[in-house]
Amino acid sequence: MATDPGAHDAPATRVAPPGPSSGDHVPGVPDQSEPTGQSEPTAQPDGTAGVARALVAALTERGETVAVAESLTGGLVVATLVGVPGASAVVRGGVVAYATPVKHTVLGVDAALLAANGAVDPEVARQMASGVRTALAVDGEPATWGISTTGVAGPDPQDGKSVGTVFVGIASADGARAVELHLDGDRGAIRDATVSELLTRMSATVHEGE
Repeated sequence: MATDPGAHDAPATRVAPPGPSSGDHVPGVPDQSEPTGQSEPTAQPDGTAGVARALVAALTERGETVAVAESLTGGLVVATLVGVPGASAVVRGGVVAYATPVKHTVLGVDAALLAANGAVDPEVARQMASGVRTALAVDGEPATWGISTTGVAGPDPQDGKSVGTVFVGIASADGARAVELHLDGDRGAIRDATVSELLTRMSATVHEGE
């Protein structure tokens, strides 16, 4: 992704994308066709840390695990999760696939897809989320869930995508989906908002299956 010139303090604003995300509905995962920024709640009042605590608690109660694949967030998602006491029971680990080729060599994202569409793409997010489940398998057992981030934090557009275009992925044994986000703000604000949005959507997905 682009070289980080340093984050500032401008807030990020979540806005709905121009159209719905694509893909078939996955059992246990919210419908991919719902428009982002409207179909699911954003971060809860106690903030991203509170969402992370609730998610870790829910996964612990269910005996489930999560693996994280990150690009633009550079480890912020897994750092937020492991900041929760007891997270070791559910967090398998994280892969920071910042360089585009690493998405293929480590996570198994299709090389032809990356060459054709670039890294900022919904199918890339889905394959990252699916790939990290197996990349961080333990004794041959994939993580229950894989989650991912890929997008453009700025300062420049990438792969024909504008700054603030982000895709987050959620995968399980039932399949994978991607959600498109359009976020405003500087690099730091976009990256922080991506973490918040992904964990909030992941928490909603877990609770939907209860």
